Amino acid sequence: MNLTTHSSGGPSIMNRDPNHETHTISVYVTNRPGVLARIALVFARRGYNIESLVVSPVVDTHFSRMTITLKGHPDGLDQVIAQTSKLVDVIRCVEHSGEDSVVREMALVKIAVAESERTAALQIAEHFGAKTVDLTENSMILQAVGTSEKIDAMIRLLERFRIIELVRTGKVVMVRGDQMT
Repeated sequence: MNLTTHSSGGPSIMNRDPNHETHTISVYVTNRPGVLARIALVFARRGYNIESLVVSPVVDTHFSRMTITLKGHPDGLDQVIAQTSKLVDVIRCVEHSGEDSVVREMALVKIAVAESERTAALQIAEHFGAKTVDLTENSMILQAVGTSEKIDAMIRLLERFRIIELVRTGKVVMVRGDQMT
C-alpha cells in the first residue's frame, strides 16, 4: 500500500492508485500445500497486485476458499481468471462485482486519544457501528466491520487523531441466494 503525506503532514493510509481498478476474486481450491503460491504467481505474472488475501476452510475441510482483492487494469482479467481456473487444484475461480455478493471487511484501528478527545472519537466510532475493544488512558482500539468504503471513510475521519496502528482483514465475499461462491 502506498503512503503519501496528507494535509496535516503525516502519512495518509488512504492513497489509492487511480489508474487501476479493484477486483474481488473468489477461488475454491483443494486444501493442499503450494496452491496459494501457484495462484499468486498467475496474478503476479500478469501485473496484478494482491491488495488483500483471505484463505479459510469451507464446510468440507478438504477444500478452502480464497478471497483475493487485486489492483490492476481490467483488460486481461478474464484471461487471468481462465488461467487460474485451469490450475490442477482450482475447482472454481470467479470475479465478484456489484449486487451479486455480500462483501465485508474487518479492521482494528488503534488511535492515540487524550481524555478530552475521547467523546469525538467515540462519536465517529458510533456513527460507523464500530466497537471499542480496548481503552487506556492514552489510546483506544476500535473494531469496525463493513464494506471497504465504509472502513475507508471511518479511517479518514480518525486521521484527525494519531493512528498508532491499523490492521485490516481484507475482504470476504459470499454470493447472494442459492448460488455457490
